[in-house]
Parts: sequence; C-alpha cells; structure tokens
Amino acid sequence: MKKYKRIFVVVIDSLGIGAMPDAERFGDIGVNTLGHISGAVDTFRIPHMQSLGLADLTPLRQVAAVGDPLGYQGILREKSNGKDTMTGHWEMMGIETRTPFKTFTEDGFPQELIRELEKRTGHKVIGNRSASGTQIIEELGEEEIATGNMIVYTSADSVLQICGNEETFDLQELYRCCEIARELTLKEEWKVGRVIARPYIGKRRGGFERTSNRHDYALKPPGKTVLDALKEDGYDVISVGKIRDIFDGEGITQAYKSESSVHGMEQTIGLAGEEFEGLCFVNLVDFDAKWGHRRDPRGYRDELERFDERLGILLEKLREEDLLIITADHGNDPTYTGTDHTREKVPFLAYAKGMESSGRLPEQESFAVVGATVAENFGTAMPLGTIGESLLKYLI
Repeated sequence: MKKYKRIFVVVIDSLGIGAMPDAERFGDIGVNTLGHISGAVDTFRIPHMQSLGLADLTPLRQVAAVGDPLGYQGILREKSNGKDTMTGHWEMMGIETRTPFKTFTEDGFPQELIRELEKRTGHKVIGNRSASGTQIIEELGEEEIATGNMIVYTSADSVLQICGNEETFDLQELYRCCEIARELTLKEEWKVGRVIARPYIGKRRGGFERTSNRHDYALKPPGKTVLDALKEDGYDVISVGKIRDIFDGEGITQAYKSESSVHGMEQTIGLAGEEFEGLCFVNLVDFDAKWGHRRDPRGYRDELERFDERLGILLEKLREEDLLIITADHGNDPTYTGTDHTREKVPFLAYAKGMESSGRLPEQESFAVVGATVAENFGTAMPLGTIGESLLKYLI
C-alpha cells in the first residue's frame, strides 16, 4: 500500500556537493559547486534548505549545519559514465549510461555533417565551434540577420546548438532546422545527446537577448524508465521545466514549460494546490545555464536564495500525503576552470509532514534511488534492465 499520494522530485540543475571518487578521470579535481559558491561570496542565506540539512552534507562558510534537520538527508554518487543532464536524469529514473555521448568540443562538427545540414536546411552554417551561447550570438548575430546564415555551435557537453533570431530567422524555421539536425545526429558517429534550439531577439551587437523559447531535442531513453512504468500503471507523471525534453516525452502525462527557475517553482507551488496522484518531476535549469556555465558564483548564490524563498512556500503547501525530494543531476562548479559540468556527488533531501522520524542516510551508489523510491511507493514494478534500490523504508 502506497505511503504517499503525491511525490515531488525537484532537481536543482548542477548543484553538486563535492568531487566523485573518479572525478579526476573527467578532468575535475577538487570541485564542489555548493561549497565553492559559499567560499566565493560574503553572504549566503538559505534558511529552508538549511532546515532540511543541506549544510550538514557539505560545509558552508555562512550556513551552519543543523545537526538535527527536518526529514532525511544523504549523498548520491552517479553510477553512469558521464556528467551531463541526460545521464543524470535518466539515471534517476533507472537508466545506467555506460557509453558516454559524443562531444565535438575540440574541432567542432565534421564537415560531412555540416555539408549535409546546410543542404537539408538551405542555410549556410557559421560558427561551428565550442563557444558560449551568449558570446557567439554577440559575435555572429548581425551576420546571421544580414545573410540568413545559421549559427551552429557546441560546448563541452554532448550538444549541437542552433541559434536563430526570432524576428528575422523565424522561430518555426529554427525548430525545423533543429529537427533536421536531430535526424542527422542519430547517425552513430555524430550522435549527440541533445540538439538545442537557442532563439534570441535584438537587431545589433550589444542588444541581443536569448528568449525562453528554447527547445531541446533529446535522444529517447534506450529503454523504459520509472516514468513509463508509472504512466502505464495509471498514475500522473507531471513534468515541469525541461524534464519533458530530457525524456523526449516518454512516460509524461502532462508537461509544463518554464520561463525560468523561479517560474518553475511557482508552477510547482501551483501544482501542489491541485489534485493529482503520482509524480511531479521538476527541473530548474537556470542554476546550470545562467550561472554554472558562465562561472558566476554570485549569480548562482542569488538563484539559490530565490529558490529557497519559494521552497518555504512549497513546504507550507505540502499535504500530509506528500513527499518532497530535492536533488541534482551533476555539478557545475562556478569557480572551476573552463565552462564544463563537473563530475560531482549530489544532495538528497527528503521531507514529508507525516514523517515519523528523521536522520542521515548512508551514501548511495547511484542516483537511481530516486526513481526506485517513487516506484516502490506506488507499487510499480521497475522496468526490465533498470537499476536502483528504494529508500522508502527510511522515508516513512
């Protein structure tokens, strides 16, 4: 018999709390997203996450450990071979990724792929290198507007990103080109985890601004996930933010697109006031996209404080039959070199008003404890080939 009627899983995208044992293999030495944010700023106020025990998991200069926090706290290691959004989220729902997705960071995409993309879309490609999205738009936006050429770039992640000006390139044309790119990059030697549409507005250098009409074209998970199992058993599987894109819509019954992480939390608070039975799965991407990749610890701190304010509202809205889990999908240490994600452990915070006890959980070997816990709660069988051990026995 299920303990909780509704489970909210909130992913603070990139909130790592310390290097994985194998982090050096990924080029990450001494990383700690949350700890180094604390070390880089003067003030840091997150009272609600503090009460849930976040500072008990990794020392923070301004935020004291509680010692006896609300609910349960733990640290999760990633079992998959990667440190990106898809491997992290897929693992949460039972998929272990053993072969990492391809990256084209050093030299850009092969000319064979670029020629085929130009032929199929009718646009000449400019850029084709690893770059910051805001910087490459600033550099090439005026040329794209004047010529109709198409800005294509990548990063340290397994992504092919296409920029298009909403006023001149046209948003639907941008989506069409991305759909073509997704089809082409299903080829094994070009297979990237995501193709991302990056629309922007503005007419000239200094005035360009990316919009919230981003769209991710992800690979489908290689097998069924806990989301599929829940949906097949008749439960609601509600996604907020880019969860739907990450799973390419698989296993989702209702999807809400967020304009920002603040908006995503407001949507989640709204859903807490509605009737449903099942899972609400939330991704808050601004921590990663706006602050981690841009190496801005103060901006990241500010975003965490905004999140914490809304977390207080969500905690009040939770019902007796609700379970809240807060976690992350990888790290993105804003004090580290480069602009890549960082291979880190992540927090696991679990709280329910009806919990009979609280405490520290043993360190877990996989993010998949999240999905396994959700599945056991609803009496749903884990799909064949998935991984994960449930923590439900602790969370009651």
